[in-house]
Amino acid sequence: MSRSDRTNGLVTLGVILISAYIAAQLLSDILSLKIALVAGFSIDVGTFIYPLTFTLRDLVHKQLGRSVARTVIVIAGVVNVIMAGLFAFAAWLPPDPTWQWQHEFAAVLSPAWRIVVASIVAEIVSQFADTEMYHLWVTWITERYQWARVLISNSVSVPLDSLIFCWAAFGGQLPAATVWSIFWANVLLKGMVTLLSLPGIYLVPGRHARDPDGGANQ
Repeated sequence: MSRSDRTNGLVTLGVILISAYIAAQLLSDILSLKIALVAGFSIDVGTFIYPLTFTLRDLVHKQLGRSVARTVIVIAGVVNVIMAGLFAFAAWLPPDPTWQWQHEFAAVLSPAWRIVVASIVAEIVSQFADTEMYHLWVTWITERYQWARVLISNSVSVPLDSLIFCWAAFGGQLPAATVWSIFWANVLLKGMVTLLSLPGIYLVPGRHARDPDGGANQ
């Protein structure tokens, strides 16, 4: 394979990873509009896909470096805000007289802004924490045991994400016991998805360049 073909392949892989990360963020927020009852726990359906974003972020970090991972996190947060705003705008517009589903559309897709803000803040804070833990591991501990870098970074970011979201979204509105129940359900499910997606870190090649600050750009 020529150097040009290899470069094009790496660029394509990077585009796929970034697209998958942002798509998973958007899909998880949309699916979170449905609250399901699973094994006796109340849980938003977005929790089934959202944990994948942490592993996808790790893949972006490994392939493209820390600065790109940070940028992608911010972009995903901005796109989520725009999406919520567009849903609110679409629900606000008066329907055509022949279109009969205005109430259903507004009931499902009109954002509850407290939940939206809690979700986006939790996503940005936890994803940045995941970035720094991942970077700390490969910079100061070891670049070996790739599964460990994912496991360690996610073990910090997943509970942090659930803690911020649950209390920012439901604290003061639901009994504390209920909020903690939602928190533990989220952590358990996200933890299981993390373990299932963990081998994905071996699917992309690492980047061995250095950051401008002197740290390993992985």
